[in-house]
Amino acid sequence: MNVIRPSFGPPPQGFELQELVAKVAVGDHDAFRTLYRAVVGPVFGIVRRVLRDPAQAEEVAQEVMLEVWRTAARYRPDRGAVLPWVLTVAHHRAVDRVRYTEATAARDRRAAARSQVTAFDEVVEEVENRLERERVRHCLRGLTDLQRQSLTLAYYQGKTCREVADLLGSPLSTVKTRMRDGLVRLRDCLGVGG
Repeated sequence: MNVIRPSFGPPPQGFELQELVAKVAVGDHDAFRTLYRAVVGPVFGIVRRVLRDPAQAEEVAQEVMLEVWRTAARYRPDRGAVLPWVLTVAHHRAVDRVRYTEATAARDRRAAARSQVTAFDEVVEEVENRLERERVRHCLRGLTDLQRQSLTLAYYQGKTCREVADLLGSPLSTVKTRMRDGLVRLRDCLGVGG
């Protein structure tokens, strides 16, 4: 970051800085330019000490100076001198950036951890589903033809009991009984409590 210093005389201090802030508060660009030159060095220094990354420090220092431009009207001389006020703003901004950076990194780590776990869980889940389907097929083969057909039509094709009875040409009560008996046998075969 290029710290620009005026080529004439010493930088403004104390009461002169207060006058500059008062002018900045009403939109005086020249006063802001002078104020900027007077405080940007210390601002960059404090931000650099907190952030340690020169590129981020430059960015935050610019944000601080922009905030000084926007909030100059809120400066209260009775609460302290200009430079400590500006440096307090700088310190707060730098700490906020550290917190933001840490929160972003933590969020990225959590997302990465979740994506790794999810990938593993998807494989495990797929294997378990495949094994479960094989067990169900095995148990379905142990049913009578009417039980297997009734359950297949109802549970795999979404047919109602009435539709199953019509498709199989069997009385509704017979289909319901065969489905109930088939479900009991499936439950026993699969080892599901019930």
